[in-house]
Amino acid sequence: MNVTNEDHVTSKLNDNGRIVIPFGIRRQLGLRPGDTLLLRVEGNLLIAEPQQARVRRVQESLSRLIPAERALSDELIVERREEAQRELEEWLG
Repeated sequence: MNVTNEDHVTSKLNDNGRIVIPFGIRRQLGLRPGDTLLLRVEGNLLIAEPQQARVRRVQESLSRLIPAERALSDELIVERREEAQRELEEWLG
């Protein structure tokens, strides 16, 4: 592995199709052994994104769509209780 500039390092693909992510990059991204990476291809680029980073990004996107004062979990609980009550009433006749 050779550092080619401040933003890039080189790493060789081994016979098993594996590459080593250098320590500095793992540390910068907070990666630990066993972490899951999401891989995708964009044009000729291979993009590796930590799964937790993707989850946070999606959560942030969704939080912009839902007002902070709205509690979806509370709404879901109310819906489920109403549904359970209807099912009970149907079962009892």
